[in-house]
Amino acid sequence: MPPASYILLGYLLGAIPFGLLLTRAAGLGDIRAIGSGNIGATNVLRTGRKGLAAATLLLDGLKGAAAVLIAFSLAGHEAALWAGLGAILGHLFPVWLGFHGGKGAATGYGVLIAAAWPVGLAAGAIWLILAKLARISSLATLASFAAAPILAARLADSGVVKLALAIAVLVFVRHHANIRRLLAGTEPRIGTKA
Repeated sequence: MPPASYILLGYLLGAIPFGLLLTRAAGLGDIRAIGSGNIGATNVLRTGRKGLAAATLLLDGLKGAAAVLIAFSLAGHEAALWAGLGAILGHLFPVWLGFHGGKGAATGYGVLIAAAWPVGLAAGAIWLILAKLARISSLATLASFAAAPILAARLADSGVVKLALAIAVLVFVRHHANIRRLLAGTEPRIGTKA
């Protein structure tokens, strides 16, 4: 099968909007109408429902990992990397939501853990440390994904380096508003409502 087939497989899995589905199922309405308008776990946390935020984080990570693992079982490492890229694209730009999705953190970690677990776990550890110290999710996310290609160069093969770099670029693009707020000193901290 050509790479496009695995990108499509990953895209369809990545495009499942778990944050939106879970908050609607919980009777909270459309998550896109509160906070940042994002469908990811950080914005779900702004509802005050920590369990829903944790479930969103877990499911968004699992869909990225599933895309990689399914493609790997079908056609090996290279197919898995293409599917991982597709999963990120699906999460960021889901066709079901007018191509406006999440920002890629949980799905990106899921993809990296499944593609090369030392890289994914190390990037996740960077997020945890910075989130604990700075209490700003976007800052922790940007730093961890910036580090991911460097980690991949030490811990994985060139294919994973390219995937980590592509994910980092996409995550930075989707965080453009956060970057502006970080520079202005107005980015909300973890657990705040806005």
